[in-house]
Amino acid sequence: MSSTELPQAGAAAPLPLVSAVKVAEGEELRSVALPGLALTVRSRPAARSGLPRALYVHGLGGSSQNWSALMPLLDGAVASEAIDLPGFGDSPPPPDRDYSITAQARAVIRYLDSEGSGPVHLFGNSMGGAVSTRVAAVRPDLVRTLTLISPALPEIRVQKTAVPTALLAIPGVAGLFAKLSRDWTAEQRTRGVTGLCYGDPGRVTPEGFRAAVDEMERRLQLPYFWDVMTRSARGIVDAYTLGGQHGLWRQAERVLAPTLLVYGGRDRLVGFRMAHRASAAFRDSRLLSLPDAGHVAMMEYPELVAEAFLGLLGDSGTAGNRVTGQTRVTEESSGTGGASVTEAGVRAEMQQTENRS
Repeated sequence: MSSTELPQAGAAAPLPLVSAVKVAEGEELRSVALPGLALTVRSRPAARSGLPRALYVHGLGGSSQNWSALMPLLDGAVASEAIDLPGFGDSPPPPDRDYSITAQARAVIRYLDSEGSGPVHLFGNSMGGAVSTRVAAVRPDLVRTLTLISPALPEIRVQKTAVPTALLAIPGVAGLFAKLSRDWTAEQRTRGVTGLCYGDPGRVTPEGFRAAVDEMERRLQLPYFWDVMTRSARGIVDAYTLGGQHGLWRQAERVLAPTLLVYGGRDRLVGFRMAHRASAAFRDSRLLSLPDAGHVAMMEYPELVAEAFLGLLGDSGTAGNRVTGQTRVTEESSGTGGASVTEAGVRAEMQQTENRS
């Protein structure tokens, strides 16, 4: 797909020419122009007419490609679209350079309003989880169900492995890091990101790693790459400090949609201990805990995430009725392939609860 340009409403220069964004088999990319905002949307054709829509929102440093492993597993249940938030993926930066959680939520809301096709099944990972929480809280009419994978909700004690990401919010740190790492290859950078985000980096296939390196090389060609990372990290830190009705935990309590929470036991960016606080905050929630997963379970264990969402989808018509008890789901495989869930040591626990509002 060729580079997009900001709409005429904003006085903006065209994006630099860089290599094309990867498109997986069965996916389509399209540009959506809104007043002062341009977005790229990755979609898969619906398996049949009348399916409800699902919208996927990526995290810091990610893009709509982060959902390419999960979307085809849900083809028969939803019509999938994944958005590139402003400044990420193939979406150009916004004219005001506002990358706060509120601004990103506003972009998602504007896109959904422009489509005018009713509520969606909303997915969010990491920063996208914070964005999706805010969307669901302030615009419940737009959200059928909410699925949050390692959502970036405020933590009092941040893990040490997450501190370098938070430091990007400090003015000058990103520029210093860019200078210190200017001799790093795209492959070295990709290995670092993979090691940070995956519970087991060995689960990344050679083809998947090569594609990630290509995407890293593409992003490093963008002159606004570090500015987007810095301002987005600052937006997350700012959201962590907000109190009152605008605080993310307070907004989590306002979410009405049935919610699936997915947490990885090897997550180095969002503490696994936050799973229980989140399941208590969201009033109609179920928890999928994956002890061997990292920060991007939808990429590492997409089959388990898909199964959990389909369970949520099947039960969403009974949202609001009290459900008690716990269901343990263990996926086993007798195969010998490296993707065997049993060999990976994964045990998924599904806990469906309705918490006090």
